Amino acid sequence: MTGHTAHDLAISQRLDALVASAEGKGDTVTLHWILADLHERAFGLFLLILALPCCIPFLYGIPQIVALPLMFVAVQLLIGRRVPWLPHGLGARQVSTEGLANLARRAGPWLRRVEAVSRPRLAGLTRAPLDQAVGLALVVFSASILVPLPGTNTVPGFAVVIVSMGLLQRDGVLVLLGSILGAAWIATLVIAGATLASLVRTWLGI
Repeated sequence: MTGHTAHDLAISQRLDALVASAEGKGDTVTLHWILADLHERAFGLFLLILALPCCIPFLYGIPQIVALPLMFVAVQLLIGRRVPWLPHGLGARQVSTEGLANLARRAGPWLRRVEAVSRPRLAGLTRAPLDQAVGLALVVFSASILVPLPGTNTVPGFAVVIVSMGLLQRDGVLVLLGSILGAAWIATLVIAGATLASLVRTWLGI
């Protein structure tokens, strides 16, 4: 990678570089360390790294570790911060270096396929003030990851990953696609919840 700055690297290459750096730190790294290592454009990269584990169906443990920091960072995008920050309690959460490496290995081929077709389009959606509306959508999607039902992290996780890649690539089309996917998931949850509540009321005779 000689001759390339971190800004020049593709997203998948940045993730690989993060893993290589983490492997020199021991068996685990904290979210604070990951955030500090990302340097520029940390919002999109940090959101992407936090959301990637949530895309794995029926994975338990890691999504629960990253869901709250993911929502916290999305709120900061919503309110217009340019650099993400985590309080000590969230930033001290640890992720295993091996788990991070496995994540990069599994996500790499998919990320490279998206990178191949992505380009700057509708870039206004990736910059202030419209990126604050994107932040609101990400807050809602992140909150739905916390729904304590099997497999509920996968669809909103994909939505956040696609939006994050759109922010990084300045690709508003990806931002729109991710937002539509996440909104459809939220609508499904709301409709399912309303239907269930109606059935319960009918069964109880309320």
